[in-house]
Amino acid sequence: MTLAEAIQTHVQALSPSLQRETLDFIEFLEHRYKRQPEQGNDTEAFLAAVAGTLGDDFLDEISDEDLGVDTPRQELD
Repeated sequence: MTLAEAIQTHVQALSPSLQRETLDFIEFLEHRYKRQPEQGNDTEAFLAAVAGTLGDDFLDEISDEDLGVDTPRQELD
């Protein structure tokens, strides 16, 4: 018996309301774990996927001057 057949056997033994609840849960799992098309480790595919996600005000080049100065934290008593 395959896994799908075992699941079907168990579901058929449930009441219609529990069968509905089981279907809802399966649909939830399908939505939650929906696989995205694989893009591999290709840099161009990655850049195409994130193209346009940065705002217009995002700096093209960031230097140490842009990062500012770290402020030391005060110790808690």
